[in-house]
Amino acid sequence: MVDFTVAIPTYNGESRLAKVIEQLREQINTAHFSWEIIVVDNNSNDNTKKVVQDYQANWHHQPYPLKYCFEAQQGLSFARQRAVEEAKGTFVGFLDDDTLPASDWVAAAYLFGQEHPKAGAYGGQIHGNFEVSPPKNFERIQSFLAIKERGAKPNLYDPENLSLPPGAGLVIRKQAWLENVPTRLVRQGRGGNDFEISLHLHRGGWEIWYNPTMHIYHLIPKSRLEKDYLLSLIRTTGFSICQLRMINTKNWQKPIVIVRIMLGNLRRATLHLIKYRWQVKNDLVASCEMAFFLTSLLSPFYFLKARFERKCRR
Repeated sequence: MVDFTVAIPTYNGESRLAKVIEQLREQINTAHFSWEIIVVDNNSNDNTKKVVQDYQANWHHQPYPLKYCFEAQQGLSFARQRAVEEAKGTFVGFLDDDTLPASDWVAAAYLFGQEHPKAGAYGGQIHGNFEVSPPKNFERIQSFLAIKERGAKPNLYDPENLSLPPGAGLVIRKQAWLENVPTRLVRQGRGGNDFEISLHLHRGGWEIWYNPTMHIYHLIPKSRLEKDYLLSLIRTTGFSICQLRMINTKNWQKPIVIVRIMLGNLRRATLHLIKYRWQVKNDLVASCEMAFFLTSLLSPFYFLKARFERKCRR
């Protein structure tokens, strides 16, 4: 039996994986429990497999194994599901191939799980490691790039209001996942997939926590601060809002939730426009915020359309 599994889903991660593996090789305070590393190659067409094999060839002296598996179905949700199926650990901690864990991340993650037996999932602090300086007021939208800093004390997330940890650095209790998370999630990539996992765990009665002692650093290249990239990411997230709200909503409540989503985001968009006026067009942060409000407003239509299409396919 393994206590903790570190899972790294990756797609074409040849240039990024080495840094993550090196950080994991430097982990401290792990001698009192067993752990492993699994790289899930999500249908890469570069030399991702060779990078892992080169490390495996010189890994014999390490007390924890480095494993490789291939997942042919494209999509982050498929890679994460495969990681859980392959994992031997009681806990599975997900790292993206562009996130670097602090030297005590594995130890802090395992200890928190031991101390919080009702925690089905928990995330830590995610700090931005920017290639170039972000624009002014970027902290207002930094959560869309999975940057999360909620203070120095542990606290519960609020799933009912979609206050949840990102998938980067998320640790789950494997048994809780197997019992509650569908093998095929509605959203197969980012922009909702992270939250969908925690919402299913919450529906199963598990707590979702923030653990401030877990630190990872998200490598953010210049390209991810460009307007087109951010708007695309934020719109995808906004369009997922209604679908996420419906996961833990009873059937009779769904019309009420849809009306609230639309009215609430119409109000937010209107107030935002009044406050920022012309900046909504020219200011990156204000533009991104408006894009989120508008796509959240429209998300019920995308939810209903997707449900209709699923029925037609049956």
